[in-house]
Amino acid sequence: MDIKLTNGRKIIIKDKKYYEVNKGHFERNGFFPLDNVKKEIKKATVKDISDKVVQLKPKRKKNAKRTKKKD
Repeated sequence: MDIKLTNGRKIIIKDKKYYEVNKGHFERNGFFPLDNVKKEIKKATVKDISDKVVQLKPKRKKNAKRTKKKD
């Protein structure tokens, strides 16, 4: 019997007996059974997206008098 393990990025398949013996090794490396990891998919709304938008500061205008003095 096989068990699927994941660390969030990749999924590996190992024998259940091998996993039980080396459980500490897998947990140290960040692998947990796929059944224990719950995937929550949240649909984004327009309000959620608009809250995260950062307003940019307007560019600072150069002083026309200073640029004329240099010439």
